[in-house]
Amino acid sequence: MNFISTRGKERVTGAEAIVKGLASDGGLFVPEFFPAVSAEELASLTEMNYAERAAFVIGKYLGEFGADFLGEACAAAYASFEGKDPAPLVRIGEGLYILELFHGPTCAFKDMALTLLPRLLKRACELTGDGEEILVLTATSGDTGKAALEGFRDVPGTKVAVLFPDEGVSRMQRLQMCTQDGNNVFVAAVKGNFDDCQRAAKKMFVSAQFSGELAARKIRLTSANSINFGRLVPQISYYFSAYADLVSSEQIPAGEPVDFSVPTGNFGDILAGWYAKKMGLPVRRLLCASNRNRVLTEFFRTGVYDANRQFYRTMSPSMDILVSSNLERLLFEVCGRDTALTASRMKSLAETGRYEVTGAEKEALAEDFFAACAGEDETVEAMYEVFEEYGYPMDTHTGVAMHAANLWREKRDKKDATPVVVLSTANPYKFPQDVLYALSGNDVKDCFKGIKRLNLLTAMKPPKCLVELRYKPVRFKQVLPADEKKLTEELLRFADGEIVPVPAAGK
Repeated sequence: MNFISTRGKERVTGAEAIVKGLASDGGLFVPEFFPAVSAEELASLTEMNYAERAAFVIGKYLGEFGADFLGEACAAAYASFEGKDPAPLVRIGEGLYILELFHGPTCAFKDMALTLLPRLLKRACELTGDGEEILVLTATSGDTGKAALEGFRDVPGTKVAVLFPDEGVSRMQRLQMCTQDGNNVFVAAVKGNFDDCQRAAKKMFVSAQFSGELAARKIRLTSANSINFGRLVPQISYYFSAYADLVSSEQIPAGEPVDFSVPTGNFGDILAGWYAKKMGLPVRRLLCASNRNRVLTEFFRTGVYDANRQFYRTMSPSMDILVSSNLERLLFEVCGRDTALTASRMKSLAETGRYEVTGAEKEALAEDFFAACAGEDETVEAMYEVFEEYGYPMDTHTGVAMHAANLWREKRDKKDATPVVVLSTANPYKFPQDVLYALSGNDVKDCFKGIKRLNLLTAMKPPKCLVELRYKPVRFKQVLPADEKKLTEELLRFADGEIVPVPAAGK
């Protein structure tokens, strides 16, 4: 299968799309068509384990990589997860399920893709004959950064650089990134919010001067954000896997529809669900769950995307985003794949902070999406009620998605028993203070004290990798301005081999 840009005529292979990350015109790569999954193929997934399901779904888009390679790569990637199932589906109530996506090495759903992406990227370089070193540049709102650092740590032929908002991530997320091991990693906080980080990163991706500087060093730039299709495609798999689990456990008959509630920031996670629906998965509605930064909720309700608003830092920081990059892929499809119109809208967003879709496009979106937002109190209430009734602790982002699921279940017809699957995107211990407060009202300032008390309250075992952060020395301490020139200078020093030393413990 070939891939095309949302903004122009660029057409590349799957391997080229993954190596490039972003199209030369600034657009995002999308498949030329959506491959179909038949009812027979969907039924066959019930007999597969997660790695086999993932290889099957990814192979629909990246067939050129080879079935044997994809099978081996997925098996190796998901072997690093805790437990037998990398993405277990948990029934917590009648018609209500939670898809746990946090059992990977960094305790967040980004591991579902970023444990696999280094293998896909290596294979893509082999297929394209690209022998250059790869610089993976990632702007993160919290979870992608650590998952990318861990996934690419000491992988030969790669360097990985992560930018995160200085005051826009949790204490635990910051520690995960700033204590990172490896001789090919770079981490820097950026003054501002995630949108500032993402904007600066995108400017570097389309900068001919920066690309030229890297080319002179025989280095190619790519991304580990979900703007890279290689990051997005593994995420489609867990929608199929959740559905297969519902069928195999006889919760639903094959062919029955399901709703998915997705905590949404940059729109990649929920877009993967929409791609699954386009492939034939019986998805009825995708519930787009936003926090107090409700730009997506208002977009689906009004048809106007307006990022000119106050930015809020919330207890669900990975969703503290006003410019959702992956929405561009959905806009491209809903406007009939009009590249000129998509480019015009993205230009308007960059220059004025807003754009508007037509009434017909808005109605088309309403057929697939239901949008809702949760304030801090509503998030806490959703988390508390689930723990009180079912004894199930959720992280803050899952709490937002649970609130949206509750609203949807109240809104629909009383006789409607369509199952709702809530995507749980992080382990509760990644946000121990906020989760502890939501479940008990106990407010602590120290995240490690929060872990201890949350463990006493829930009896849920804290991940070893998070507990050990308390004793790891902080390696990366610099805070940079959200300035393309300054960031470029730092990244070029990193490209030239400058490595931040690992400090001795206790220093």
